Amino acid sequence: EVFLAESGGGLVQVGGALRLSCATSGFTLDDYSVAWFRQVPGKASEAISCISSSDGSTWYADSVKGRFTVSDDNAENTVYLQMNSLKPEDTAIYYCKADVAAGVWGQGTLVTVSS
Repeated sequence: EVFLAESGGGLVQVGGALRLSCATSGFTLDDYSVAWFRQVPGKASEAISCISSSDGSTWYADSVKGRFTVSDDNAENTVYLQMNSLKPEDTAIYYCKADVAAGVWGQGTLVTVSS
């Protein structure tokens, strides 16, 4: 019943911005944290952000700190990742993950940053 679906990825120029969405169902954001990961083929996945809606706490990896902002809309059960000042090294498939049971992942959305 728990389901996550990412959207908002696409092709963007260096220095541009994208807003990713993670629509969730089957749980309330007040009870479970949601994290954002990204992965490049052949490389390990990287945790880049996390949000706990219950207390509003957030966490960011050093690689995105100051450029990315995670937020949530509890009424819509949606978590967002605002990505600014994008760099080529931000190119990856972005996933959201809910800390429900053993962890539930979305299908991923591709972000490509190019000049």
